[in-house]
Amino acid sequence: MKPNSVVVIGAGPAGLTAAYQLSQHAYHPIVLEQADKVGGIARTENYQGYRFDIGGHRFYTKVEEVQQLWRLWLQDDFLKVTRLSRIYYRGKFFDYPLSIRNTLSGLGILNSSLIVLSYLQAKLKALWRRPDPQTFESWVTHCFGQRLYETFFKTYTEKVWGISCSQIQADWAKQRIRGVSLKQAVINALIRKNNTKSLITEFDYPRLGPGMMWEQAQQSVEDRGGQVHCNTPVLALERKGDRISSITIERNGQTQQLPVEQVISSMPITSLLKQLSPAPPTAVLEAAAGLSYRAFMIVTLIINKPSLFPDQWIYIHDSGYQVGRIQNFKNWSAQLVPDLNKTSLGMEYFCSEGDNLWQLSQTDLFNLAIQEVERLGFAPADQVQAGTIIRQPKAYPVYDAGYQDRLQVIREYLSTIKNLQTIGRNGMHRYNNQDHSMLTGLLAAKNILGEHHDLWQVNTERSYYEELTVQKQQTSPFEAVV
Repeated sequence: MKPNSVVVIGAGPAGLTAAYQLSQHAYHPIVLEQADKVGGIARTENYQGYRFDIGGHRFYTKVEEVQQLWRLWLQDDFLKVTRLSRIYYRGKFFDYPLSIRNTLSGLGILNSSLIVLSYLQAKLKALWRRPDPQTFESWVTHCFGQRLYETFFKTYTEKVWGISCSQIQADWAKQRIRGVSLKQAVINALIRKNNTKSLITEFDYPRLGPGMMWEQAQQSVEDRGGQVHCNTPVLALERKGDRISSITIERNGQTQQLPVEQVISSMPITSLLKQLSPAPPTAVLEAAAGLSYRAFMIVTLIINKPSLFPDQWIYIHDSGYQVGRIQNFKNWSAQLVPDLNKTSLGMEYFCSEGDNLWQLSQTDLFNLAIQEVERLGFAPADQVQAGTIIRQPKAYPVYDAGYQDRLQVIREYLSTIKNLQTIGRNGMHRYNNQDHSMLTGLLAAKNILGEHHDLWQVNTERSYYEELTVQKQQTSPFEAVV
């Protein structure tokens, strides 16, 4: 195989990791990225010297090879950050992850009693009727009771995904919510056993944001003879028999065709299928058309105040606000903000491409964000001095009804293309964290090097990714994040 015969589509965490691994073994991979910078959704944007993360990325992992890469690329540029995040609900702030003592005291005796009663009812019901939860709603209700589900899961989850919790598959809950009981959490709270430090209380963060990591990864690939081309969309993948023979790209305004021997793709799997020539069978294209994505927009506001709140981010569970999550970038790293007399907030709005929120004008979206910051009591409107907006399409693959069947049709078809592997969040239509996305890239590269790994098994056995590593004792049962 020629050293430069491997093409990697996408320069996010998965794609760059695959390219780096190959570059360590005498390959010179070509990485194609349609955006103007590397990192994908883990990139760092810059506005007037204010750097901001797209979505908030904590760096923690149990995957030792991933940890080694992070340390190799950033070395001393990691900060150790003590985590603080809360939920805003009905005018009050609650610890996040939820702590029993704080939650019950914040809700009051009546609501707390109703939550406990609802939990007991769910457990009694399970004694005579073994449940098999198929949806997010039924899974959470079974684990924690109807009342807690409606209080701390329903509103925010539906704000994020834009569909009813009864339409979201239980896979999402199993992957993102730690599987412990409310009973054990209450016992731990009452006897103050929550004294074990876990990965969720402290995390690493690049001093200039996560994009710093991927810029260094790009440099490492290029230092070893690889190529990383930004502003280079893929126009078509030509298939001959059971292999991709060439890829058509647009670069510097010119159309080019690259012969290939191996392809690793992290582009959205739906886009990949549309680019294949000849086109896949109708059934495969119909399955792809049925897969859904959620987009989001981040409105970054520069506020003329040195401090607004101590959290790195706050979840807005209150249905009276359209904003879903608020990032406070200075609290991730002070070096993200050039003027420490000011604060940079990221107002995150979850939406779908083409819906009413997505189509708001820049002015209307700014006004909405400024009004909600003021209504929440963080800062008056006249203290907002500048800002910018980033619209991120296809940010989150949706686990709606039937997505598994559609994805299986696609997987079976792609398995007939012997020199193509799909990796990463969008390449597999799976809600991977960046470390698991990196692992798929790492294993895809190892497959080219002669090993045999099933990429679809990555993360399937992990019911939750922030389990304690010191003991099995849990600090909270309720962290379901986006």
